[in-house]
Amino acid sequence: MALAGLSGCVSPAPAPPDEKIVPYVKQPEEIVPGKPLFFATAMPLSGFGRGVLAESHTGRPTKIEGNPEHPASLGSSDVFMQASILGFYDPDRSHVLSNAGMISTWNGFFSALNAELETQRLTQGAGLRILTETVTSPTLAYQLNLLLKKFPKAKWHQYEPAGRDTVHEGSRLAFGEVVETRYRFDQAEAILSIDSDFLFFGPGSVRYARDFADKRRVTEPNAQMNRLYVVESTPSVTGSMADHRLPLGPNDIVSFAKIVAKGLGVELPGEAPSLPARYDKWIQALIRDLQKHRGTSLVLAGDPQPPVIHALAHAMNQALGNVGTTAIYTEPIEANPINQSDSLRELARDMEANAVQVLIMIGGNPVYTAPADLNFGSLLVKSNFSAHLSLYDDETSALCHW
Repeated sequence: MALAGLSGCVSPAPAPPDEKIVPYVKQPEEIVPGKPLFFATAMPLSGFGRGVLAESHTGRPTKIEGNPEHPASLGSSDVFMQASILGFYDPDRSHVLSNAGMISTWNGFFSALNAELETQRLTQGAGLRILTETVTSPTLAYQLNLLLKKFPKAKWHQYEPAGRDTVHEGSRLAFGEVVETRYRFDQAEAILSIDSDFLFFGPGSVRYARDFADKRRVTEPNAQMNRLYVVESTPSVTGSMADHRLPLGPNDIVSFAKIVAKGLGVELPGEAPSLPARYDKWIQALIRDLQKHRGTSLVLAGDPQPPVIHALAHAMNQALGNVGTTAIYTEPIEANPINQSDSLRELARDMEANAVQVLIMIGGNPVYTAPADLNFGSLLVKSNFSAHLSLYDDETSALCHW
């Protein structure tokens, strides 16, 4: 037994070289080995920040949870927050700056970039393009606008593969401008979700899930739970929580929204929409429940739905008196709320016409995520100078000069 135990202490691999454990020359403040530190920070997802608390041991983050004092999380988290910690220790992350696939230096990059920008100053940046994902950071937006002032003819493009173009276009149809809609599920008694997976996806999903769950807790004998109606074409997390779920094909959802809007008193041009008679009883019960809870009901549309659905949802909330109580409109959170699909296509046209000499991409992976008909990868190699700031050496990085 003694020999067996001794052999178990010996590794079959070659012995590692002797290493010395050196203590801190200057001990960092507040770090005590074995005791965690917590930092309040934010995790960006599709441009929108979520308040989190990061647990750290001896300078290394080990766990992410929601920040109880941040209104976007209230201490809750989701799968994206929990998985974000893995990004710190991903072995595939980029470690060095590279030029044409070879390791380079920051001084070399800045020298090459400044030489290109000097040429662009002569044309006021006519050949300069900047491509980012959704930007909600005031600091980054200020820096980008400052750069555009120095190069007035340069263009700033944005593209997010799962963007919110339909949400923006829907608010333009309803209000003539882009607005941000915030929902108060803690005040809603009857909820209609038109293909909106608000419990899982979207900028406010963590807060919405928390408020929705709190509203379903019965703490008093006379307390009433909220009621959730979900109309969707694909099963979702929100649909699994529905009190009443109606599966419809994607082509029928527009007709459904128009029928409900007309039943709530919204005036619609054109012919009256129709659905099979088997849905009449369900729809009429929904309309009665929404009318019964005027001011405490809520109608919302999912991001993938076309702009007309979002405009109808705004009109229904207005007809039900929900604006200001369960549906609150604010200025856009995005620094530059543009149609990102159109923006990317405009950039692709300029690249095809050889009008882009300098292309700087901050984040994203458009070679992989851009629509296939744009052939973004083949257009990217036409630019004289391309740089990509990315966490990973991905498809876009492989085709860039820097």
